[in-house]
Amino acid sequence: MTWRTFEAAKDRNAGLYLGAVIVSGFGDTALSLAAGIWVKTLTGSDALAALVGFCLWLPSFAGPLIGTVADRVRRRPLLVAANLVLAVVVTAPVAVRSAADVWLLFAVLTLVGTGMVLTDAAQSALVAAAVPPELRGDFNGLVYTAMESTKLLAPLAGAWLFTAFGGPAVAVLDAVSFVLAALAFRFVRVHEERPATREGRAWTTETAEGARHLWRHPVLRPLVVTGGTAMALSSLSSTATFALLDTGLHRSPAFAGVLTPLQGIGSVVCGLSAGALMRRTSERTFASAGLALFALGVLARATPWLPLVLGGSLAIGLGLPCALIAAMTAVQRETPGELLGRVAATANTLMFAPTGLALLIGTAMVAGLDYRVQLLTAGILGLTWAAVLTLGGRSGGRGGGDPVPRPLPARAD
Repeated sequence: MTWRTFEAAKDRNAGLYLGAVIVSGFGDTALSLAAGIWVKTLTGSDALAALVGFCLWLPSFAGPLIGTVADRVRRRPLLVAANLVLAVVVTAPVAVRSAADVWLLFAVLTLVGTGMVLTDAAQSALVAAAVPPELRGDFNGLVYTAMESTKLLAPLAGAWLFTAFGGPAVAVLDAVSFVLAALAFRFVRVHEERPATREGRAWTTETAEGARHLWRHPVLRPLVVTGGTAMALSSLSSTATFALLDTGLHRSPAFAGVLTPLQGIGSVVCGLSAGALMRRTSERTFASAGLALFALGVLARATPWLPLVLGGSLAIGLGLPCALIAAMTAVQRETPGELLGRVAATANTLMFAPTGLALLIGTAMVAGLDYRVQLLTAGILGLTWAAVLTLGGRSGGRGGGDPVPRPLPARAD
């Protein structure tokens, strides 16, 4: 097994890209938590506070259409411009003073969510041009690890800033993070040809091209579906956490602070080892094994035995990222550059948009059924799809092993 994680981190372009993703992700995560607290403080409404997450999540449904923008222009200038625009946008909540101004916060969060969809698509396309093919699996795992790490620290920073200085301070933090991300992308060295003009072609036609490529591709379709399945089942099972603590383990809700870090540790380990593991097997095998491990972790949490529940939380963290990392690595390798923005955005929509529906279903299930019902449901469905994915790979079709070497665009000095 060859470990190239730190080799990927030392690559100049990869390091700049990683820094941009970390700082912007840190600011966004801090703002998303603080915004919920802000809305709750101003309005006293739990429902309006919950709407914060919905505003950030809603634009993902328009991912295929938004991703078309990333294929009409060069990706690096787009990322620089988009981050600078978002830096200006997130300063608007500084004007929020009362419950009557909350609409402005919701509008800003929706625009930030839209910007996140656009930049995610452009970033995936930029990786394919700026990071060598043999390092992309390691790099995608490293990005996932970094983002999961920021989720452990950014909420604390956001909550502290809000408590100490108020919501506007968190908005300024996010604005600064976008400016730093723009600077990092500005210094990425990559030569990008100007996209061919598409005069007279409808946006819907171009959007459909990306979706068609993804859905007809024998390697990409099952991997993206697996990523969406993993995320939906994760949302379904996560809604049972507090019922598990109360009814199953007879612990206080604060004990979630033990389960969550264990899952985070698993995610970090998975991200650091993803590239090496995919070089030994294939993206399909990596994704199916990860989904099976995740499902076993969910089933372990259906037991009343604390050591098994703790082990299950670790297994969930180890297994869940596999499908996401495998899918995005395959998208970057198997998609022509002129389609990559649309295909990456469509893949993100298919993988992440269903999580909201799964959360609603899980909430309804935990309200009316024993929590073990939804854990067993999520675990069994996960194992079933992992088996289908494995058997489908054996019956035929390319499994997506080591990256196929392709000529890279010449890098600008």
